[in-house]
Amino acid sequence: MTRLKAEFQRLYRHPPADAASPPLNTETEIGSRAMVFELARPADWEQLSTVWRGVQRDLDLPAPGIAASGLDGLQLWFSLSEPVSLVQVQSFLDHLRRRYLPEVAARRIKLMPTVDNPLDDTTSVPALQAATGNWSTFVAPDLAPLFAETPWLDIPPGRDGQAHLLSALKSIQPAAFSTALAQLQADLQANEAAETAAAQPPEPPPEPPHTAPAITTTATQPRDYGPNLAPQTFLLAVMNDPTAPLALRIEAAKALLPAENTATITA
Repeated sequence: MTRLKAEFQRLYRHPPADAASPPLNTETEIGSRAMVFELARPADWEQLSTVWRGVQRDLDLPAPGIAASGLDGLQLWFSLSEPVSLVQVQSFLDHLRRRYLPEVAARRIKLMPTVDNPLDDTTSVPALQAATGNWSTFVAPDLAPLFAETPWLDIPPGRDGQAHLLSALKSIQPAAFSTALAQLQADLQANEAAETAAAQPPEPPPEPPHTAPAITTTATQPRDYGPNLAPQTFLLAVMNDPTAPLALRIEAAKALLPAENTATITA
């Protein structure tokens, strides 16, 4: 076995059968140690690098391998130390897509393996792609931007260089994978709850408690007419005093009238 095949086997192929491990025997429980996240049409490394950096920074996972597909995409190759079900693989990769590339059209992203598209022993990198005549290849992070427009090599990559790139990669341990998947699910639920709350119209402010208007009273003070008023002036003041009883004001008015007018009024 060449060094390149040994490194690829170490990272992405099933380990030798272990009689103590129960087999995954349903269609959706076929185990996989490799998970591939591909972005194509175009193969935008600036976008894909948000996933590559995010899994290391946010989820504390080892860096995945970076590959040019030989067709039209750039890929991230995640290695698992132990196989997990395809259900878990798809859940993990889809949560990465929704967290880091929510605005990217789904047609540009391929998540593998699936039941219809397994990563079996015939799937490998580097490999000649019959559809294009170009080669897939693993690439170093600092060279990945160079493959954005042409995600392939037109000649076979050097095997020693490919083996050297793979030798620096590490597999995700089972506990780390479970923790990362749980964190992705929790973060997604929190984001969805926040978006739902933000979409709701704000509640109107509560109305202030109703209070009856204060009733104020102003005491009416009797007018001071002074001690030295002439009788006619006094009567005139009483007649024009709005605070005096009406009957008293009428009597004052009658007293001010000439005698003949007073007789007419009293008659």
